[in-house]
Amino acid sequence: MAILVTGGAGYIGSVTVERLRAKGEPVVVLDDLVRGHRSAVNQAVPFYRGRIGDRALIERIAAEHKIEACVHFAALAYVGESVAEPAKYFENNVEQGVALMGALVNAGVKRVVFSSTCATYGEPKQVPIPESCPQWPVNPYGWSKLLMERLLDSYDRSYALKFVALRYFNAAGATEDQGEFHEPESHLVPNVLAAAMGERRELSVFGNNYPTPDGTPIRDYVHVSDLAEAHIRALEYLRKGGRSDFLNLGTGHGYSVLEVIECGRQVTGRPIPIRNEAPRPGDPARLVADARKAETVLGWKPAMSDLSSILRSQWEWRQKHPRGYAE
Repeated sequence: MAILVTGGAGYIGSVTVERLRAKGEPVVVLDDLVRGHRSAVNQAVPFYRGRIGDRALIERIAAEHKIEACVHFAALAYVGESVAEPAKYFENNVEQGVALMGALVNAGVKRVVFSSTCATYGEPKQVPIPESCPQWPVNPYGWSKLLMERLLDSYDRSYALKFVALRYFNAAGATEDQGEFHEPESHLVPNVLAAAMGERRELSVFGNNYPTPDGTPIRDYVHVSDLAEAHIRALEYLRKGGRSDFLNLGTGHGYSVLEVIECGRQVTGRPIPIRNEAPRPGDPARLVADARKAETVLGWKPAMSDLSSILRSQWEWRQKHPRGYAE
């Protein structure tokens, strides 16, 4: 029996594969490598390059490796891109996701851990945000994830496909061997460190007139290792017969863009010039998690997610891998 990890060559997926293997779990990775990196996956791991919507491929993998569960990361995840190209996001994240879940059901797979997002809440009605907060995304990326949450809920009721949907907040940080490296890069932490490395003359700050203390958006940052641990705990929870559920993953504390930049200066000891630009479409002012339910259900609490540890781990990884995953 093995675990299928879709998007396992991506940022969070590769760290989760790394952690699963460390626990002795047999893992199979499926990734189309549009945003992932083949070198992020150990060569000993069975790897298939393909799309999650390829039903025949999914069913073949499930049969050949006796897949007992799927940890589903594979998705496009740039908010700005989703606003500019919504069709791309609904086709990749939803249409392909529907095909994946159908193939898993046909193959007899009964457990799924789904990579969801706080973007499903849109502009939240309360902060910190509990799972009961109304969901009304403000961008197509958030809608694509919410649609998959609704699909999973329906498949649980009709096909007994048990799931845990993990709505995590801002993933950041690195392990010794795995770090965040996208081309192009839209996330704040790696861009802060790229500016510290001199790879860009200035760091763009998108919006400085939000209703927050310093005018810049506030986010709840979670170390990627803590996120990987939550996925593993969710899998163990389902194996023990746990019911399907939706869980936030965050620290309960938010940092503004300017606070992250200042922490980056302190961690690296280098200047980070900034340039103020217009706000990006679809960016809420404040996203901070109420993650108490994850502690109750999974026994999960972030252990490495203080901001300085997050930045320092990513900084150390970039020092060792100045070109990221480039050959």
